[in-house]
Amino acid sequence: MEIKRERWSSRPAFIMAAIGSAVGLGNLWRFPYVAYENGGGAFLIPYFIAMLTAGIPMMILEYGLGHIMQGSAPAAASRVDRRLEWVGWWALLVGTMIVLYYAAVMAWCWVYTWQSLKALVGGIVGSAASVIPWGDSPETVSGFFFGKVLHLSSGPSELGGLSWPVVIGLVLSWLAVFLIIHRGVKRVGRVVLITVPLPIILIIILMIRGMTLPGSIEGLKYYLTPDFSKLKDPSVWLAAYSQIFFSLSLGFGILIAYASYLPKTTDVNNSAFITVLANCGTSFLAGFAVFSTLGYLAGALNVPVSEVVKSGPTLAFVTYPTAISKMPLPALFGVIFFITLLTLGIDSAFSIVEGVVGGIWDKWKINRTKLTAGFCLIGLFVGLIYCTHAGLYWLDIVDHWMNNFGLAAVGLLECIMIGYFAKPSEFRRYVNSVSEIRIGWWWDAMIRYVTPAILLYSLFMGYVQELRVPYEGYDGWALKVGGWHLVIALIIVAVLLSLSRGREVE
Repeated sequence: MEIKRERWSSRPAFIMAAIGSAVGLGNLWRFPYVAYENGGGAFLIPYFIAMLTAGIPMMILEYGLGHIMQGSAPAAASRVDRRLEWVGWWALLVGTMIVLYYAAVMAWCWVYTWQSLKALVGGIVGSAASVIPWGDSPETVSGFFFGKVLHLSSGPSELGGLSWPVVIGLVLSWLAVFLIIHRGVKRVGRVVLITVPLPIILIIILMIRGMTLPGSIEGLKYYLTPDFSKLKDPSVWLAAYSQIFFSLSLGFGILIAYASYLPKTTDVNNSAFITVLANCGTSFLAGFAVFSTLGYLAGALNVPVSEVVKSGPTLAFVTYPTAISKMPLPALFGVIFFITLLTLGIDSAFSIVEGVVGGIWDKWKINRTKLTAGFCLIGLFVGLIYCTHAGLYWLDIVDHWMNNFGLAAVGLLECIMIGYFAKPSEFRRYVNSVSEIRIGWWWDAMIRYVTPAILLYSLFMGYVQELRVPYEGYDGWALKVGGWHLVIALIIVAVLLSLSRGREVE
């Protein structure tokens, strides 16, 4: 019996979902720092070139693959060549490892949102609870995050107990993911109408507030002042390509699954351009919100801007809260900032889970609600490792290996799959036949030569760096468990899944 494939309610719903998947926490806490570290305004040159030569071509590849094959990442790869199904499963497994800790980061956001709301309500009713709980100095804020929230131990081997506020946040994160996707992509299409524009609006609010603070101009100078000498450094160009690749949700299998729910006459190329430009524009916009606030914080602490510039969790949960605590109405801006993080995170999280659920459903036709519930429960249980006192260490290790090796390898294999196992010229003719914007022979060259060469070089340099200096000085056994051993285990599981028997969509 033929089983009809789900469809998006409209093309705008698909584009909003794809933008939501691409625009995530990295846009706010990674891009501004990477730009600052790699030449400021001059970094936009390699970033723009990377967008044209890797971001857009890879986005067209993933959209086109899902659209043509009408299947999730494993199903689509299998239909290109049966021997390549494991590549699709590997993409989903890498995504699974990432969403496990992504949910933990969202759990931290729940904790801070709750604390900010308590302070805001306390201020309205005039109670003592109006005081921001993390204090107003870098020491007290750092102590609140690493001490009271995470109860951080001395290393990855000291798991200690669980941080129960984080556990509660983790439950809320997985519950939200389940409620959003268990009914299929039509519900996702309705949810993203709120969760995609909301963080962009909130980033604009934070940007406007930041730019009205004293010292903001000094922060923006650090962000935008170009250092063209940096363009001679190959690592700057590699950073641009890495930022483009990882910030667009490429290599997760998400976009392949999302595109597979499109009707066969839907525009592919135009959708890819819109998604990439929206993501990159949001990253650039976020830089104004971040660096204007960092300029204000540097002035308030009477230190150079360079001393307060951070990235990742330290920016989100130490540096920015310190700045917020020194603003008028700190509780209000605490609520705005951490809801921004939550909405940025939730779209990326449920899109990854949707990709995995779609892959499993395509092969085994398990009831979608039960499948989603089962995956979320397993994700909650396994994710408890990130709620332990050593959770931040394991998050850092797994994030490093999955992003720098797992996703890059998936992207490389996707280029090889389309560039050499399929015929890129025929692939290009197909996507052109359903698209307003037509791509030329340059796309074939990017997919066959340029993008895979860059990804291969990135993997090689990353491996050489690992041999020279262990990542962040972690013990070798921890890097093996959360690194090479985990990567090898995922490959083995992916191969086994590809060899198992299932029933594909007719």
